[in-house]
Amino acid sequence: MDIKQIQDLIRFVSKAGVNEVSIEQDDFKITIKTGQVQTVVNATIPAPPVAPAAPVAAAPVAAEPVNAAPAAVSPSDTSNYITVRSPMIGTFYRSAGPEKPLYVNVGDEIKPGNVLCIIEAMKLFNEIESEVSGRIVKILVDNASPVEYDQPLFLVEPA
Repeated sequence: MDIKQIQDLIRFVSKAGVNEVSIEQDDFKITIKTGQVQTVVNATIPAPPVAPAAPVAAAPVAAEPVNAAPAAVSPSDTSNYITVRSPMIGTFYRSAGPEKPLYVNVGDEIKPGNVLCIIEAMKLFNEIESEVSGRIVKILVDNASPVEYDQPLFLVEPA
């Protein structure tokens, strides 16, 4: 099972409203548990070594609401934008590494399949791909910041 299949499975489980799904194969086991606010994924797969990531502080339980409108774009302006949301809990990265170029910047044209960012979850680096065509209007998360499930990441003006 590759990362894309895991991401699709997480989306499916979230939308289906089930509480827990477990899949076990010879060298692979994944358990997805959903709750009201978060999705927890436990996976045991053989993975190639990756560069160590920056340490991440635990997010406070009583955080600000994630649906708050960004200061530069008023709520009435966001109605014609598509919000790209995080499909999982993890750490948001704008590039594959510190010396690597950013995947997208404000003003970039994107189309389905373009990698927008990486979210690291449990030492797995998951590429988040665009599902829409358009132009990046705003990046709502700072690099190397923790993100929650369904948290807005980008505002996209549809093409």
